[in-house]
Amino acid sequence: MLIMPMLQQLIATPSISSVNPALDQGNRAVIELLAGWLEDLGFTVDIMPLKDPRKANLIATLGSGPGGLVLAGHTDTVPCDEARWTHNPFKLLEKDQRIYGLGTCDMKGFFPLIIEAARQFSRHTLQQPLIVLATADEESSMSGALALAAAGKPRARYALIGEPTGMKPINMHKGIMVEKLIIEGRSGHSSDPTLGRNAMETMHSAMGELLSLRNELREKHHSPMFNVGHPTMNLGCIHGGNNPNRICGHCELGFEIRVLPGMDTVALQQQINDRILPFRERDGVTISLEHYCVPAFDSGAGSTLVKICESLTNYTSESVSFATEAPYLKDLGMDVVVLGPGNVEQAHQPDEYLAIDRIQPTVDFLVQLIGRCCL
Repeated sequence: MLIMPMLQQLIATPSISSVNPALDQGNRAVIELLAGWLEDLGFTVDIMPLKDPRKANLIATLGSGPGGLVLAGHTDTVPCDEARWTHNPFKLLEKDQRIYGLGTCDMKGFFPLIIEAARQFSRHTLQQPLIVLATADEESSMSGALALAAAGKPRARYALIGEPTGMKPINMHKGIMVEKLIIEGRSGHSSDPTLGRNAMETMHSAMGELLSLRNELREKHHSPMFNVGHPTMNLGCIHGGNNPNRICGHCELGFEIRVLPGMDTVALQQQINDRILPFRERDGVTISLEHYCVPAFDSGAGSTLVKICESLTNYTSESVSFATEAPYLKDLGMDVVVLGPGNVEQAHQPDEYLAIDRIQPTVDFLVQLIGRCCL
C-alpha cells in the first residue's frame, strides 16, 4: 500500500490558498504529483491551467463512454499558524493512531485513498469512466470550480466530493456570501471633527444595519434540515484608522452570510446595498462592496447516489453548514454527494489530523462505489 508515501509527498508540498496575496500560493506542484501517479495507473491526464500560472485543475480519466463517476477534491489548504502547531505542519507525523499534517483531513488525504482504490481497477475494462478531479482555490476564491463550470467539464453521471464528513453522506449544505465593505472618508486632526469624514463612524452605522438584517433573516428563513436551521451572519474582521488622535479616513469590514438552499442571494445582495449605500450621502464618504457567492447545495430527493452511499456506509444522509464545490458539479448535470473520511472538527485547526482507522474503510467504500458506478 502506497498511501503513506503519497500522503507524505502531498503534505510536504505547500499549496495554501488565501484571499491575502501575501499568503497565497500555487497548487501546480501538487497537481503534477497527482498527474504522475494517475498516469502510471493508465489514466488519461488533462491539466487545466488557470489565470494564475501557479494554479491548475486536474481531470484524469480511466475508461471512456457516457456516465461514470467523478471522485473529486481540492488540492489547496487554508493558511496555518505554525507557532500553534506542536510539530511541522508540512511534515507527516504518525502518532497515537493519527496522521498529522496540514491537509491530512481537509483534504489532501483523500487523494491517496482514491488512487489506492483506483489501482484495483487499472486492469479492468470499465463500462463507465472513472474520473479523478483535483481543483484549485476551494478555500479562497473557488476559481478552480468556476473554471470547470465555464469549460463545461468534466461530464459524468455521478460525483463524490471527499470533504471531511466522518464518512456520512451529505446531500445538502448552505451557501456562503463573502462580503468586503470598504468605506473611504477623509483623515484629519482629531481636535476638530469638521476637518475630516470619519470612516469608522460610518462603519458603526453600517454594522448596526447588518446586525438588524441578520435578525430579520433569522426570523424569516428556517429549515429543519440543518442543526443551525436559519441563515447566519458573521462579522469576521475589521481594520480602520492608524492613530487615536487622527480622524479615521479608511475602514474595511469582512463579513459572511450562510444562506439556506432556496434563498435568493441576488435579492439579498440588493438588500445589503439598499441598507448601506445611503450612508454615502449622509456622511460624505465613499462606500464600496466587494463580494462573491458559493451557492447552496441540495442533491434532490431522487438522488440515486445518495441511496448508494447510504447503503454502502449504513449512514443516513445529512446536511452541513459549510460550503463545497458540490453546486458547481451539480450544475454540470451530475448527481452529487459530499462524503469523506475526515471530520470537519479537525479541519482548519492546528494539529490537523486524519485518524488511521478511517483509511482502510474509506478505500473499501471507494472500491465498492467504483464497482457500482463504473463496472
